[in-house]
Amino acid sequence: MLAFSKFTKAAKISSAFRRTHKPPTHLRTFSEQPLSSNPQLPLRFCIWVALKFESLSTHDYCNLVGVVLCTNNWFTLYWESLELLHKSGVLITSDSVRALIRAYWQEGLAEKAIESFGRMSELGCKPDAHAYNTILNIALKKDLFLLALAVYNLMLKSNCDPNEYTYNILIDGFCKSDNVKGALEMLDEMGQRGMVPSEVTFTAICSGLCHGKRVDEAQRLFNVMKERGCQPTFISYNVLINGYCKLGKLDEAISILRLLEKDGLETGLKGYSSLIAAFFKARRYNEGHSWYGKMLKKGIEPDVILYTIMIRGLSSEGRVGEAVKLLGEMTERGLVPDAVCYNEVIKGLCEVGLLDRARSLQLEISEHEGFQNACTHTILICDLCNKGMVGEAHKIFNRMEKLGCLPSVVTFNALINGLCKSGKLEEAHLLLYKMEIGRSPSLFFRLSQGSDQVLNSIGLQKKVEQMCEAGQILDAYKLLIKLADSGVMPDVVTYNVIINGFCKASKINGALKLFKDMQNKGLSADSITYGTLIDGLFRVDREEDAFKIHEHMLKHGCEPSFEVYRSLMTWLSRKSKVAQAFSLYFECLKNIRGREEVSINALEEYFIKGELEQAIRGLLALDFRFKDFNLAPYTILLIGFCQAGKVDEALIMFSVLHKFNININPTCCVHLIKGLCAQGRLDDAVDIFLYSLDKGFELKSRICELLLKCLTLSRDKKKYAIDLVQRMKSNGYRLDKLITAERIVYSVGQAIQIDSHKRLNNTDDQDE
Repeated sequence: MLAFSKFTKAAKISSAFRRTHKPPTHLRTFSEQPLSSNPQLPLRFCIWVALKFESLSTHDYCNLVGVVLCTNNWFTLYWESLELLHKSGVLITSDSVRALIRAYWQEGLAEKAIESFGRMSELGCKPDAHAYNTILNIALKKDLFLLALAVYNLMLKSNCDPNEYTYNILIDGFCKSDNVKGALEMLDEMGQRGMVPSEVTFTAICSGLCHGKRVDEAQRLFNVMKERGCQPTFISYNVLINGYCKLGKLDEAISILRLLEKDGLETGLKGYSSLIAAFFKARRYNEGHSWYGKMLKKGIEPDVILYTIMIRGLSSEGRVGEAVKLLGEMTERGLVPDAVCYNEVIKGLCEVGLLDRARSLQLEISEHEGFQNACTHTILICDLCNKGMVGEAHKIFNRMEKLGCLPSVVTFNALINGLCKSGKLEEAHLLLYKMEIGRSPSLFFRLSQGSDQVLNSIGLQKKVEQMCEAGQILDAYKLLIKLADSGVMPDVVTYNVIINGFCKASKINGALKLFKDMQNKGLSADSITYGTLIDGLFRVDREEDAFKIHEHMLKHGCEPSFEVYRSLMTWLSRKSKVAQAFSLYFECLKNIRGREEVSINALEEYFIKGELEQAIRGLLALDFRFKDFNLAPYTILLIGFCQAGKVDEALIMFSVLHKFNININPTCCVHLIKGLCAQGRLDDAVDIFLYSLDKGFELKSRICELLLKCLTLSRDKKKYAIDLVQRMKSNGYRLDKLITAERIVYSVGQAIQIDSHKRLNNTDDQDE
C-alpha cells in the first residue's frame, strides 16, 4: 500500500487528471499488470475513478471499475484517495463514493458497502438518488425490509427526490414482504410525482397480488398496464399464469397462455412448469404429461425444478415407483437430482408406509456433502410424529445437532406439534424456549430490557429509523443481521401449534400467556392464532373473552378468515344464538373483496324481516355468481336452527338448498330428524330419512333408533317403520345393530306367520 505524506503531490496528480476526460486505455490491464511495473498506477487509477466515475456512462465501464478494485483489493487505497482529494479541496461526488459501494457489494461485503455509505458525510458528500438506490437494493437483497424503509424515509428527509428505480425497488420489497397495500401506495406516490410506471413496476405488483391469492385484481392491473400502452413481457404473463395455477384455475391459466402466444411471445420453461405443477396438484396427471410432451416438442428442455414438481406430484399420490423412474430419467438427460428431489421421494415413501426404505434412502444421500439434509430429517420427524412415534422423532432431532445439521423452524414446529398431540405440553414448551435461545440468547429478549425497549416489530422499525436518522446506518444493519442470526426464531406457526395444544387441553390461561409472549417477541398473530383462541375460549364457556379476542383481531388490522367466522358461528349456533351467527356471516361476506356491500345489506334486511327463503336464495345466487360456494356456513346455520328448536326455519333452508341441487350432508339430516321427532312431525322426519337413503348416507344407529321408536309408538305410523326397515336393509344397513329394527322385523315375521296360518285354515275349511 502506498503512503501519502504530501497533499501537494495528490493535488498535482488530480489537476493533471482533471484536464483529461478520456478514460485510460484497456482498463482490464489494471487487474493484470504487476504493481511493481508502475508503483503509482494504483494511486493514479483510484484518483481517476474518484474524479471521473460519473462520466462513465455505460454499465460495462462501471462494472469494470468494480472488478479492478476487487481483483487488486484496492478498497482501502480508494477510500484514502477520496480523503486525500477532499482535504485538497477537490469536490467529491456521490457517484465517486458509489463506485466503492458497488465494488464492496460485488465482492459480497454488504457491511462494508453500508459503512461506506454512512461515511459519505466525512467527505463532504451528499448521497444522490443513485447512491440511495444502491443501498436500498443491498438492504432488500439481504431481506432487511425495515432497513430499506428507514433508508427511504431518510432519503425523503434529505430532500433527495426518488426516481423510478427507487420506487421499483421498494414496490418489489413491499410485495415480497406480503404488503401489497404498501406497494399500491408507492404506485400512487409515483403518479403524484409525475412518473409513469413501467412494465417492471406493474409486474412486481401483479406478483404481489398473485402471492396473496388476489389473482383477479392482478388480472385487472395487467389489463390497465396494457391499456396504458405498457407492453407486457413473458415475465408478466408468467406471473398471471402461475397465480391462476396456484389457485387451481387452470382454464384461466391456459387462456392467459393463449393470449401470450397471440401477442407473439413464446411460453418459456417457467410457464410450462406452472401449468404442469397445477395439473399434478389437481391430480390430472394425464393432462400434465400432455403439456410436458408439448413442451419437449417445442425443444424446451426440462430442468431440475420441473422434475421436482412432477416427482412431488407423483410421490404425494403414492405413485413412488413412477417418481423413482423420473429420477432415472433426470440422470439420462445429464441432470443431477438435488436434495429436494430425493426429499420428495422420501416423503412419498413415508406417506405410503415405507418408513424403512425412506430411512435407507436418507442414509444414502446423507453421504453426499452437497445435500443439506435438514429437510430430510424434518420429513422423517414429521412422519414419526404423525404415527405417534414422538420418542423416535426426538432421537432423530438430537442426532441432527450431533451431525452439525442445524434444525430449521419447520423441524422445531414438526416436533413441537408431535409433542402437543401426545399431550406432552411441558416438553413442547421447553423446546420453544430452546428454539428462542438458539446458539445465543434471543436478541429480542435483550432488546426488551432497559429504558430503550423494543417489544414488537413496530418498535423495532422505529428504532431502526432513529438509528438511520442519527447516521448510524451500519449499526442498524448490524442489529437486523444479529436478529436474523440469533438462533432459530420461533415463527407464528410455532406459537399456533403450542397455543392449539393448550386450548385442546383446556389450559386456556397458558394459551393466552403464549399469545402475549408471542406479541412481545415482535410476532404478529394471524387469523389461525385468533381462531384457535376463540375456539378455546368457547370450549371453557368464556364467550365474552372470545369476543374480546375477536375485537382485538379487528383492532390490530388482522382480517378474520372464514375459519374465524366459522368458529364464532358454530359456537353461537350451539348456544341457540342463530340470529347473531347469521349476522356474523353477513359481516364475513362484506369483508370478501369484490362483494357488493349494498347487495349483502339488502339480503340482511330480508333476514331481519323474517323472509328467510329470500335471504338464502339471494346468498346462494351470490355464491354461484362469484364461483366460491361453500356449504359450511349453511350447514352451521341449519344445524343452529335445529338446536334452537326452530325446525321450520331449518326446513326452509333444507328446501332452498335442495332446489339449488346442493347435497345436504348427513349431519344436517341427523339434526333435522332429531328436531322433527321432538316436535312429533314424523312425516317430515321420514321424508328427510328417505332423502338420506337416496343420497347413500348411512346415518348413525342412535338417530335410526330414535326415528323407528317414534314411528312404532305412533298409532298410525307403524307401517312407515316397517317400510323404512325394508329400505334400510336394501341400502346395506346392519339391522342386527338396531334393537328397534330387530323388533320390527320379528313383529313383521310373526304377523306374516299368523296371516299364513289363518289363510291355511281358511283353505282347509273350504275343502271340507
